[in-house]
Amino acid sequence: MIFLKTEDEIELLRQSNLLVGKTLAEMAKLIKPGVTTGELDKVAEEFIRDNGAVPTFKGFPNQYGDPFPCSLCTSVNDQVVHGIPSQSIVLKDGDIVSIDCGTYMNGFCGDSAYTFCVGEVEEDVLNLLKVTKEALYLGIQNAVQGKRLGDIGYAIQQHCESNSYGVVREFVGHGIGKEMHEDPQVPNYGKRGTGTLLKKGLCIAIEPMITLGDRQITMERDGWTVRTRDRKFAAHFEHTVAVSAGKADILSSFEFIEAVLGDKSI
Repeated sequence: MIFLKTEDEIELLRQSNLLVGKTLAEMAKLIKPGVTTGELDKVAEEFIRDNGAVPTFKGFPNQYGDPFPCSLCTSVNDQVVHGIPSQSIVLKDGDIVSIDCGTYMNGFCGDSAYTFCVGEVEEDVLNLLKVTKEALYLGIQNAVQGKRLGDIGYAIQQHCESNSYGVVREFVGHGIGKEMHEDPQVPNYGKRGTGTLLKKGLCIAIEPMITLGDRQITMERDGWTVRTRDRKFAAHFEHTVAVSAGKADILSSFEFIEAVLGDKSI
């Protein structure tokens, strides 16, 4: 069932999502060679709780019913999504790490993701990140009243595949509100003019997951971490948006992150 949000509910969603953006900015301050993803997770959880929210990812069950053990998903290099932070995973120069973060505050969820560079990254990888982020905003341009879900997926797919990148099919965006995952699913591929009609008040997380090589993926034995099958790098960017007339309302924000990164922003 799809729940359309009132203006008051959208403002509560915005508060949760802005906190995600601020949390990701705290990560931007820390990311450098030698830092562990476990350290990032510890700081993120403290920051989220200090701001009156709880991390929605921690304890969230997978398809086997196993609870996610951390507050962030930190996916390094060929990990696509749902990487588990660890003190044993040390970031190195040339790595990329996508950080997906969720919060729950005032009864509503926030959800956003950003892929960060660690030190100096190869040009082909930088281009993957750039195109994936561009695709996110092209998808958002289609999140307006009167269009359909297929228009969002089509815009993302066309931009990424025209740059010879793979578009992951098995994991998709989603509705969001009082629950982190609500209807409808929001694929990063599709046909224009097809799928669910977009109505004002629909709130969705749009999150292209794009690969440098083949789009095929594999699940690690931990039941969470998703990797590219060919072990080539993958990028992931995500915004939560509210559908409205004329222009989507982006509830999350990369502005806090980019204020930290400055001219090193993607």
